[in-house]
Amino acid sequence: MRALHVIAPSPSFEGCDIRDVPVPDIGPGQVLVRVEAAALNFPDLLMAQGLYQFRPDPPFILGMEMSGVVERAGPGCGFKVGDAVAGTTRVGSFARYVAVDAHLLRHKPATFTHAQAAAFGIAYITAYVALVRLGQLQPDQWLLVHGASGGVGLAAVDLGLALGARVIAASGSAAKLDTIMARYAPHAILDTGKPFRERVKAITNGGADCIYDPVGGDIFDESTRCIAFGGKLLVVGFTSGRIPTIAANMPLIKGFSVVGVRAGEYGRRFPQLGKDNLDAIWRMAGEGSLTPHVHCEMPLGDWCEAFSLMNDRKVTGRIILLPD
Repeated sequence: MRALHVIAPSPSFEGCDIRDVPVPDIGPGQVLVRVEAAALNFPDLLMAQGLYQFRPDPPFILGMEMSGVVERAGPGCGFKVGDAVAGTTRVGSFARYVAVDAHLLRHKPATFTHAQAAAFGIAYITAYVALVRLGQLQPDQWLLVHGASGGVGLAAVDLGLALGARVIAASGSAAKLDTIMARYAPHAILDTGKPFRERVKAITNGGADCIYDPVGGDIFDESTRCIAFGGKLLVVGFTSGRIPTIAANMPLIKGFSVVGVRAGEYGRRFPQLGKDNLDAIWRMAGEGSLTPHVHCEMPLGDWCEAFSLMNDRKVTGRIILLPD
């Protein structure tokens, strides 16, 4: 089978290449999935550059999540040949076949395409851990979502609305904000290409109760000035490229919390809560409460163009790669 490998991490992705490799075997508790769609995540780009906190030894197959059909299943896995499934892998999904631990798979909702199912898991579990477990978001509270056009940002917009929050979707692109408004109808949109502190305070009548920030940099800095007393500033990532710092007197005086979000690590440290989190988002998906947005679907052979689109911030939602 053909698979997208990281041969050697490199800043410009020149260390990535498609190679032919054998179909993987499955071990105890694993399922072999024929991949129909795989989602590109920002951490995939970081792993290809050697910049992510998880650094597998090269060469390795990229790809953190996918959707497909069960080809083989070990006894007691809870799946049978032919089942449509979706799940996460950390690595290995950018290939025609992938071996997946059964507990990381879910049956694909009938209402989802394979592309939507592939786009769902990581983004929505990140949003759920951030907003529900750590942010303790309540109905009618104001939620400001930065990077709202990206995968994890758009998931937070969708989930926040499903939870009954009043959502402000923020992005530096007017065209992307128009797409978000048409698709999800948040309560307000915000152009972060301009100073936004006073605008947020005016919309919320004082400050946002919860701020979801996968961007960092200047966005984080200004967010500390438009958060409500008792609010939670959720640190999800640093797609701006700058990891910000904060003086400890600011959260003290303004009475807000800065909370780090690592959804995968949360599930590993609290396995039962991790299972409950996954059950919750997939149940909401099955009920039709959540709908991921797919920006486009591209052949795996066009991975370089897909990486460029994401790296250049030209994506609203998720890019899906289709194995050869």
